[in-house]
Amino acid sequence: MGWVMMSERELNRVEVLSQVIDHRMTAREAASVLGLSIRQVQRLLVRFRDGGASAIRHKARGRPPNNRKNDAVRDYALALIRESYADFGPTLATEKLAEDHGLTLSRETVRKWMVSDGIWLDRKTRRTFHQPRLRRERYGELIQIDGSDHRWFEDRADPCTLLVFIDDATSTLMELRFVPSESTFSYFAALERYLRIHGRPVAFYSDRHSVFRVVRKDAKGGAGMTQFGRALSELNIEILCANSSQAKGRVERANRTLQDRLVKELRLAGVTGIEDGNAFLPGFIERFNAKFVKAPARPDNLHRALNTEPDRLADILCWRDTRSVGRQLTLMYERKKYMLEVNDTTRDLVGKDVDTYAFPDGRFQIRWKGVSLPYTVFDKNQRVTHAAITGNKLLGDQLAMIKEMQKAMDAQGPPKKARMKTNSEKIGYEKTGKPRRGRPPLPRKKPDPETAAPI
Repeated sequence: MGWVMMSERELNRVEVLSQVIDHRMTAREAASVLGLSIRQVQRLLVRFRDGGASAIRHKARGRPPNNRKNDAVRDYALALIRESYADFGPTLATEKLAEDHGLTLSRETVRKWMVSDGIWLDRKTRRTFHQPRLRRERYGELIQIDGSDHRWFEDRADPCTLLVFIDDATSTLMELRFVPSESTFSYFAALERYLRIHGRPVAFYSDRHSVFRVVRKDAKGGAGMTQFGRALSELNIEILCANSSQAKGRVERANRTLQDRLVKELRLAGVTGIEDGNAFLPGFIERFNAKFVKAPARPDNLHRALNTEPDRLADILCWRDTRSVGRQLTLMYERKKYMLEVNDTTRDLVGKDVDTYAFPDGRFQIRWKGVSLPYTVFDKNQRVTHAAITGNKLLGDQLAMIKEMQKAMDAQGPPKKARMKTNSEKIGYEKTGKPRRGRPPLPRKKPDPETAAPI
C-alpha cells in the first residue's frame, strides 16, 4: 500500500536508493541524480534500510498543515460570503472580505472553501457541452452566413470583412465577398450575386447581428423585421438566427480555415485591396470546393429559380422606409432635408407618407404610389451622429469614415464664427429709407456720477 500511495518523486527516490544498496550506484551519484546533498542521501538510506519504501514518504503526509486556517475563521468567512457575496467570484469575494471585514485570506483558499461549500463551481463543473448537429440532407436547404473581420491583406491594406455563404449539407463555399464592414448594403450586394448564380435557397442561418434581427422590441417601423429580413421575405426565403456561435459551427470553422489559407493565397498572389481581392475570390472558391466539398445525404437541389425582373430585384434589395411630408413639401432623411418639386402630384402630399428608396449604389428615390417624385436636396453637415451606438463589427469602418471627414474639415480651416441673426433679418425686413412716423424718441441722459446712488 505504501508503494501505491507514493508520489512520482518518492518512487524515483526509492528506485535510486535501491540501486545504491545493490552497489550499482554510489551515494555521490545518487545525490547528483536526485538533486540532494550527500548527507541527505545518507539519511534517506538509513530510513530506507530500517523502514522500507514507506519510510521514504514525507512525515507530514495525512496530517493537517501547520499554516491551516482555524475552522472558526473558515465558518465566519463562508457565512459572510453566503450572506452578502453569494454570487461573487473567489477573487472579488477575497477583496471584499479584506476591504470590508478585515479578513485577509488568499484567493485560492477562498476558492477552495467556496467550492467545498457548494457556493462556487469550478471550471470543470461549469463547462458546457454543445451536442453536434447533423448536416442538412439536401443541397440548398440551409445556407449559413457570417462576416469575418480580419487583416485579410495583412499589412498591405486596412482590415476589412469577408462575407461567407456556406452550404450546410455539403460545406460548399457558395459566395465570398470582401466589404469594408458587415452592413445591410454589403449583404444586399453579396445576396444579389448569390441569387443570380445559384437561385433562391430554402433558408439562411445567421448569428443575431442587427442586420438580420431587430434588436429593439419597441422599434416603430419594419413590422418586426430588418431591411434584410424584409428583402428575404419578399423573395420567399426564410432567415433563422442561431442561439450560439457553436450552432452555426460550419461557417465558424470555415472562417478559421479561410483566415489561414486565404490570407496566404492573397499574399502569394500579391493582392493589395478589396477590389483586387473580390476579383481573386472566384478562382479560390473553385479550388477550395474541389478539395473540401462533401457529398450530401440526398442528391436533391432545393434552390429555386429567381424569377424576378432586374428592376424588381433592385427595388427589393434596397433600404426602404417611409417619411411624412411637411407643409412646405419637405421631408428629412439621414440628416438631409429633401424638398419636393411642386407639381400636380406633390401638391396634395402635405401630411401624407411617401416611400424612400436608398440603393446600394448611392441612388435615392422618393416615391408616391410607385411614382418617382422629383426633389432637391438641402445638405447639412454630414457626420457620424454624436454618441451613436456602434457595434463592434462596424467600428473599424466608422472610424475610417470619421478620419476622412475630419481630414477634409481640417483642410478647410477653422470654421468661421456664426453671427446671430436679428429678428428683422429672420423675417426678411428691409429698410425703405422713409422717416419713421410719430414723436421722435427722447435722448437718453447719462447719469451724473456725483448724484448717482451708490450700487
